[in-house]
Parts: sequence; C-alpha cells; structure tokens
Amino acid sequence: MLVARKDWLEKTEIPRLKEELRLFQISFSVLYGIFLKKKLINEDPYKQENKITELEVPESGPFNEARRREQISLRLACFDSQLDFLVNFYQFGVDYLNLERIRKIAGLIRFIDWITLTPDSKSVNTKVVAEITLNSKSGGDQITLGIIGEALTKLAKCTSSVTGILRDITVYHRENYKLAVRGAIKGMSASEATLAGVKKKIASVAPGAPLYQAFINEVIDEEYSNHSRDLKEAVLKAVKVSAGKSKAAKQKVDYKAILIEGIRAISLSASIMAEIAGKIDENEATLANEKTGLWSKLMQLFRGWTKSEPEAVVYELVFNDPIKGTQTRERHDLRLFRTNLDRRIKILSGMNGQGPVITKLRAMTEEQILGYLERTIRDVQNNYRIMVALDEYFKAAPKEKSTRDKIKGIKPELVTVKNCTVKANQIQHEYSAAKEEAEQLKRLGVAPGA
Repeated sequence: MLVARKDWLEKTEIPRLKEELRLFQISFSVLYGIFLKKKLINEDPYKQENKITELEVPESGPFNEARRREQISLRLACFDSQLDFLVNFYQFGVDYLNLERIRKIAGLIRFIDWITLTPDSKSVNTKVVAEITLNSKSGGDQITLGIIGEALTKLAKCTSSVTGILRDITVYHRENYKLAVRGAIKGMSASEATLAGVKKKIASVAPGAPLYQAFINEVIDEEYSNHSRDLKEAVLKAVKVSAGKSKAAKQKVDYKAILIEGIRAISLSASIMAEIAGKIDENEATLANEKTGLWSKLMQLFRGWTKSEPEAVVYELVFNDPIKGTQTRERHDLRLFRTNLDRRIKILSGMNGQGPVITKLRAMTEEQILGYLERTIRDVQNNYRIMVALDEYFKAAPKEKSTRDKIKGIKPELVTVKNCTVKANQIQHEYSAAKEEAEQLKRLGVAPGA
C-alpha cells in the first residue's frame, strides 16, 4: 500500500507541488515588485550577489522598531531569493523531500500568512506585510488594484494547496519510518517495548538513524496497546490512495480553462513591465542629459516652442545568442519601443481577474484562445529580449561615473517577467500534452475519462 501511495505522489502530487510553488513565486514576485515601485520597502543592493546552496526560512523574530523598514526589506528580499531557489533550482521527488526538507518548505510558505493577512496578526512579518499591502493600494489605479488582488488571491490559494500536498507526502514518510521501526522491534515483548527500549533497539540495528519520538510512540501503541486493531485500521486508511483521488485525475479536461490560466499567468508581468518602463524612461533622461550640449538644448527648446515632434532616439543594441554563442547588433527606435510596450502593458493588465478580456476569451473557440496565448507569449518574449539589451546598453553607455551611478538596473524585474513567460509556456505545453493524450486515446477507441 505504501508503494502505491509513493507512486501516486511521484506521478500526481509532486508535479502539482512544483506547479503550485511556481505560481506562488510568480505571485509574490509581482507583489514584491509593486512594493519596490511604490518605495514602501528598500531594494537590497546585495540581493543578486547572495549565493543560496540550501533552502532556509528567513528571520521571523521581532523587529528593532528603529530599523523596521530596513529589516522587513531585507527579509522580503531574502524570501524572494529563497522562493526563486526553491522553484528554479531545487530537487523534487518523494525520497528527496524528507521530513526535514518538508518542514523547511512549509516554513517558507508560511513565512507570511497569506490566508489571514491582517495588521493585527500575531506574526510580526504578516503584520508588517499586511500594513505595506494596504499602503500599496492607497491611491492606486484600478489596474494596479486588480493585480494586487489577483496576486493575494493566488498566494492564499497556493498556500492551501501546497500545505495539503506536503501533508500527503509527510503521511508517506511517517508510515514508511514506522514500517522500519516495526522491522527493528520485531520479536520484542510488550514489557520491552518502551520508548527507551525501542530507541536502544533502533540504535543497535541502524546506528545513526533518526529517532522520531512521536512516531515511535505511535508504533508502540499500534503494536502493543489495547486499541491496536483500531489504530492499525486507521493507518491503512490514511495511506490508502482513495478511489476518489484516482477518479479525479480522469475527469473531463477543460481545455479552455487551461489556456486561460496560461493567459492569466503571463498577465502577472504587467505591473513589473510598467516598472521597467519607468526605469527605462529615467535612464534615457539620465543618458540624454550627459550627451546634451548647448546646441542640442537650444534645439529641444525650439521644438517645444513650435510643438514639433521630439527627435527620434535610436540605440544600437547588442543581443546575445546563448545557444550559438554569438552576438548581433540591431538599431531600435526607443520612442517606438516605448509606445508598443505601453500598449502591451495595457493589454496584459486587462487579462487579470474576471475582467472584460477574460470574458471575451471565454466566448472564443479553443483554437482562437490558443492563438491568442501564443501571440501574447511571443510579444512578451520579444519585449523581454529588447529590455535585456537596453539594460546592458544603459549600463555601458555613460562616460561619466556620476552618470553611471544614476542608471537604474532592471535585472530583478526581468527575472520576474521571464518567470511569467516560462509559466505561461509551461501551461501551453501541458495543454498540448493533454490534447495529444486525448487524441491517442481516441485513436485507440478509449472514451475520455474512462
């Protein structure tokens, strides 16, 4: 029965855990970006330099009130980095996710109580983040408010889902450990089977093995107490993969819902791209100020008087091809790019929640929604490509150190945009795989959901 449970966890719950964690991370990254944009927290200048080798839960103790903003800023930066490590670099598998690693993942997910995010929370981190979230909504436009609301909803929902999956994996490890304990104490009498006696026996049979006192006590009760039979039946019930869970995986697939979820995933990049757009404008102005001589300033003044169109700003950008290991140079009109970027941000912002765009998408055919998702991913990826090149250009172009110091980097924001496109691409691949599986079953004469 434990073998069947492990198989179910590996095939069904581990993939679901990875998906829920990725959505959790993207949702927090969006919220974190809004906090930074509104200057409610400080940016950690050393965030990109910190190398993570093992998952750790950030500090949750009381704040020094005099350094409250600084400390919450560092904690949230650490939280964002840990989530990135968990989602993009962590190993997933039932055997690897032992009880200690499950404890760390659960602690990270509960670092902030997203389900009950209130300023009167007993958790210091939750209390302060709740206050920051309320402040982030102050004076916000409907688009920003919608994005914040969507991110908070997903964080709460993902918290519940991840907690449930981790609980299921914990049940497996608990009963697997207890099975080993039963093997170690086989033949012991009831009088010998005390906590101390069992620990001693385990230490002699398997030196260095962990000693989980609570689990050992459960084994003693299940093997030697007056309620042994009832307790064993409860264990069998706990580890059994219910028919309901098996049937749930065979329910009819809503292909439209899968595609719309992909569109929602990439729409979360809207607020981050808006923040990037603002930094691009600031960097352009900073660079222009360094390059502008007296004659150029007079020409700008003249254009202002005559209401002439502003002079085109064309940059020669360098694009790296990591696969071929080559570089290409392209000239891009910054004004045209910014116009297109603003248009894309506006479209993406309308894809959140249950807005008019989502309503229109639901009325489309499956093929039309797929085409819309593919175009959106392609457009965002193209914008991302240019934004990466612009980031490098702005860092390299200034001649004066004073100008370089004023240039604002956008690497953290670019990571979030990339994560959104990765998630949307992943959902699109899931859709394609589900459709292919359905077609194969159809060719074999097997009815869907059978």
